[in-house]
Amino acid sequence: MPVPHIPNLGIVRFVMDQTLQFDPAILAKYDVSGPRYTSYPTAPQFHEGFDDKAYAEVAALSNEDPIPRPLSLYVHVPFCDTVCFYCACNKIITGNYSRAGTYLDYLEKEVALQSQLFDADRRVEQLHFGGGTPTYLSDEDLIRVMDMLSRYFTLERGPQREFSIEIDPRAVRETTIELLAKLGFNRMSVGVQDFDPAVQKAVNRIQPYETTARVIAKARSCGFRSTNLDLIYGLPLQSVETYSRTLDQTLELRPERLAVYNYAHLPHLFKVQRQIREEQLPGPDEKLAILELTIRRLTEAGYVYIGMDHFALPEDELAQAQRAGTLHRNFQGYSTRAECDLVGLGVTSIGKVGESYSQNLRDMEAYYARLDEGRLPVFRGVELSADDQLRRDVITEIMCHSRVDFREMEERYQIHFRDYFRDALERLQGMESDGLVRIESDRLQVLPRGRLLLRHVAMAFDAYLNADNGKTRYSKVI
Repeated sequence: MPVPHIPNLGIVRFVMDQTLQFDPAILAKYDVSGPRYTSYPTAPQFHEGFDDKAYAEVAALSNEDPIPRPLSLYVHVPFCDTVCFYCACNKIITGNYSRAGTYLDYLEKEVALQSQLFDADRRVEQLHFGGGTPTYLSDEDLIRVMDMLSRYFTLERGPQREFSIEIDPRAVRETTIELLAKLGFNRMSVGVQDFDPAVQKAVNRIQPYETTARVIAKARSCGFRSTNLDLIYGLPLQSVETYSRTLDQTLELRPERLAVYNYAHLPHLFKVQRQIREEQLPGPDEKLAILELTIRRLTEAGYVYIGMDHFALPEDELAQAQRAGTLHRNFQGYSTRAECDLVGLGVTSIGKVGESYSQNLRDMEAYYARLDEGRLPVFRGVELSADDQLRRDVITEIMCHSRVDFREMEERYQIHFRDYFRDALERLQGMESDGLVRIESDRLQVLPRGRLLLRHVAMAFDAYLNADNGKTRYSKVI
């Protein structure tokens, strides 16, 4: 296999077919396990040979671009007051708020070290606070974090900024939403999962509808331009009937974006999930029926299927980016900012700088110890080869735009697509026979019947997955 050439060329985009067809028999047939492709290579390929020194070298090199790339900052706040039984996130459950103060002391050390790696003319156009529960932090500490970021980085203050924060409506004080708006945040993602009281009790997340509605209304009155609402299907005690009521209440709120995730029950990996009673989980047929109901209700209400669990109103920037062919995907999901270098801050956080991915230490004490040494807490990552970059672009096209233009890839990488990806195209022949994809002379098109199986299509181009022989465990694609 020849090594692809990587010139610095732009990509000509296209308008895609956004329709979607639901076929339960096909979904059941192809419901295998696979990566979510928030990166390629995916996290199992990260290795400790890519350390803080390697990261610093890549960051320095990224400053040499003729046109400086803007920055995106991800700040991880790991703390939560209570545990949700379904949760697979990196979090620390504690009522001892002094731990947050210590964490922010060390976060500032990391911010200072990271800022030294990037030129001052590289403005931060995108900022995201994730968790855990970012609003676990007091209003005073939210101000503290924004102040430290402003001191060390050049934050964009114009309307083009995209500053977002994950919100737990149960952990919002009377003044918090207004404060966040004053600090520059203009997007929020609100965790709900399900509005049904019995389901909420079964997963230990009691959150009345009124609590969520109040936060969203407040955000809109304070100028937030977009709200994402997270739902999960496959939780205990859910049924088509109960989920229909949750969708009724969701559509009353009419968030600009919706993420509807499949619950992956992996108690062998996430101990907290052992609190969920398996006999209360909906069966495969019920889960598919809930998914079908969700897709039908949301599309009837005017939402556009973006891909991989995500929906948006037609006027939302995600839907606009998809129509324009500029949609991107990163560790936070779908994004409109493909051109940014992503700097991960905080314990466990993941970044993407230049042609590399990196992750911070996951153990809090190790994170602190590394910073006490005056070193960045990067402990693993991967620098992309030419083949990685090519496959990443192909997979991104599938995940974001449901198609791949062969000629575009050939011009960009100086390859012959059908020769280079002969094995991948052969792996897709079964999906083509089932009417899920169409392989033409110059392009691969995911058809409406196959758009719920984007992960499965992308897997055909994953060189590491096909060499793994099932050793790495992933969630189901549906």
